[in-house]
Amino acid sequence: MLKRVFMAPDPGRIRLRFAARAVLGIGLAVVVCGLAGHSLTGAVTGGLAALLALFTVTDATVRGQAVTTALLPVVGLPVLAAAAVLHDHPVARDLTFLAVVGLGVYARRWGPRGHSLGVFAFMTYFVAQFLHARTAQLPELYASVLLSVLAAAAVRFGLWCYERRLPPAVVPAPPAGTGLARVTTRQAVQATAGAGFALVVGQLLSGERWYWAVGATWWVFVNTTSRGETLVRGFRRVLGTVIGIGLALFVAVPAHGDGPVTALVVAVAVFGIFYTAAVSYTWMMLWVTVLAAMLYGLLGVLTPGLLALRAVETAVGALGAVLAVAFVLPVTTHSVTDTWIQRALRCVHACTAQAAARLAGTADADPAPVVAELEQLLARVRLSVAPLVHPLNPMLGRKRRARRVLALLDDCAREIRGLVAVAADPEASHDARLAAACWRVEAAVEALTGGRDIAVRTSPAGTEPALAHLHGLERALAELAAPLRAPSGSPLVGA
Repeated sequence: MLKRVFMAPDPGRIRLRFAARAVLGIGLAVVVCGLAGHSLTGAVTGGLAALLALFTVTDATVRGQAVTTALLPVVGLPVLAAAAVLHDHPVARDLTFLAVVGLGVYARRWGPRGHSLGVFAFMTYFVAQFLHARTAQLPELYASVLLSVLAAAAVRFGLWCYERRLPPAVVPAPPAGTGLARVTTRQAVQATAGAGFALVVGQLLSGERWYWAVGATWWVFVNTTSRGETLVRGFRRVLGTVIGIGLALFVAVPAHGDGPVTALVVAVAVFGIFYTAAVSYTWMMLWVTVLAAMLYGLLGVLTPGLLALRAVETAVGALGAVLAVAFVLPVTTHSVTDTWIQRALRCVHACTAQAAARLAGTADADPAPVVAELEQLLARVRLSVAPLVHPLNPMLGRKRRARRVLALLDDCAREIRGLVAVAADPEASHDARLAAACWRVEAAVEALTGGRDIAVRTSPAGTEPALAHLHGLERALAELAAPLRAPSGSPLVGA
């Protein structure tokens, strides 16, 4: 876990800039709220709104990100009003919370924008429970949200918009389907059921902090699709929370809400959340727990007992998510993994075709965007296969096969990157053997995605770099056939 965070590659220092900009944007939002004369509750609300505006908006283009950021208050303010109005009506409050959960997850069918708006709506309702918001506070809270989103936008799109110098991000579309066959629809039902379990059990444990359990269920469902992914994410959430509580006992409790110390630790925690989010969910949850502990210390209610309650409520929320994906419209790990692997393989073929066309002199052939898509698809494959390669997975045979598949897909990606680098060289010449090699790659991909046996025959490696990469790609594809299908014909992960 330490190696994953501190030795993970950060091309272009994107994660570093992402985290540093978050500290700057959230800090500016809190300062603006303070200058506006807002109370501590307003400043906390504003800081969390800025955090969400900087963290959850992931549209492919800067223009799309700006539009989504502008829409955040449109969904957040009505939800905030509903939470405040229903604060003293527990049944209506709880039913509305579950409706927000279901609609927030269902909104993911509309891609990154739907996901961002769904998260913002949920977290706005969650924050209202966290701060016990009442109707009399709504004008101040509205102002805090609006000012903070504006401050975050000013930093993101004005002061430090490093995305303008980067190619548009590639966001793979979720697996298609209609009705209950659509993964996002099934997840909406699952999340609502899991949140209902967490809400009931969480209230039995604590009438004041029950929303922690609902929040844990919600976040376990974020960026997961299958039963196995949810199980692993739930485990990591609990682990990160427990480790974070241990750290908070040595940092947050002794601080007693001291202003300068709290500001420093909060800044470090925010940086940690943004810097580790892409590489380790456990580490991200560690920093989220420290941040929550510091905020409770600032509000004057932090005790070791409260931290212990958070651990229990988090476990209840994770259990709710696991039960929901296991028994409510389950999505098997096999079906999801197979879908992402097939999409990655088809993208390998598309990359090869574009690179070969570029080498052949086709002016408008550009493999770079397809390579970016391949990297995103491989990230999704790793996420879906994570349950199989987890250290606690007792199925050693499937674990070995899954690791072999990941290694060979990484080999494919490495050869593709090398091929694209050669194609980008204006002095690279076209070799007649490239066409034959590309046809063999296409045949191999079609065989793998169609479930047919393949026997890729590679030519002796030539001295030309492009041919060398194509032959390496052929070998990797040929070797993929075995781990993707067991000798009996069973799938990689089973049902």
